[in-house]
Amino acid sequence: MTSDRSSSGSRPWAWLERIGQIFGSEPQDREQLIERLKQAKERALLDTDALSMIEGVLQVADQRVRDIMIPRAEMVAIRRDDPLERILEIAVDSAHSRFPVVGEDKGEVVGILIAKDLLAYCSSNRRGFNLRDLLRSAFFVPESKRLNVLLKEFRASRNHMAIVVDEYGAAAGLVTIEDVLEQIVGEIEDEHDFDEAASIFRRSRNEYTAKARTSIEDFNEYFGAALSDEEFDTIGGLVINALGHVPKKGETVEIEGFRFVVMRADSRRVLLLGVHPLRPLTQLEEAETAASPPG
Repeated sequence: MTSDRSSSGSRPWAWLERIGQIFGSEPQDREQLIERLKQAKERALLDTDALSMIEGVLQVADQRVRDIMIPRAEMVAIRRDDPLERILEIAVDSAHSRFPVVGEDKGEVVGILIAKDLLAYCSSNRRGFNLRDLLRSAFFVPESKRLNVLLKEFRASRNHMAIVVDEYGAAAGLVTIEDVLEQIVGEIEDEHDFDEAASIFRRSRNEYTAKARTSIEDFNEYFGAALSDEEFDTIGGLVINALGHVPKKGETVEIEGFRFVVMRADSRRVLLLGVHPLRPLTQLEEAETAASPPG
């Protein structure tokens, strides 16, 4: 006796055949497939989220690690000889769960530190700390690796972070499993990204993160800036206009005293921006300094 599961479950693309039957023929190439999927959405056979994820799956097969990696210059790394106090400061300020540990420069990654491994040293008794005892092996991948292959390797190895190396074996950046999944399902925000109502988050003295949909009016109010909102309503729109295209992760642009770094983006829009005021002291910091009690 043949079960229904064996006839459909063993053929993962059976849904394509069903859609093809509905529209008269099977798609002959990817462009036809996407067009059929859009028609299916118009007929309420798929919703917007499902269509977006299917398109993301198709794009992942074409994208390579270099397209989404965090460049070496933007990596939050820990140096092999950093004292425990400095390591804890970096862990708290960044709120990341994993950190590449580097040697003399960021091109030499000697291992990975997982933040939870520091918990035992967060008490007042911090004797016996040796960073080398906590290091885990780094997972290295080339810039040219396809994202669908990387995702399979992440699942098989149970790694969450990979160090991207160039042709000379030096670290060119890093990529996480979350970065890959975001190409399929869109932006994934965790409890450390933002308060749901917040649009700008201060990470350090002169480093901020802003949602791309932050209005220019709100941005100006927060930083005491005077960016024009005559043509664009949001910071993301301003950045896209300055670059002249929908940017990829890692691209940077300077606009009227601010350097913007694209932290998250997909093929259609910018999602998250790093903001670095180029002035030594922002009006916001001046106000905070004035409000702070002496001593």
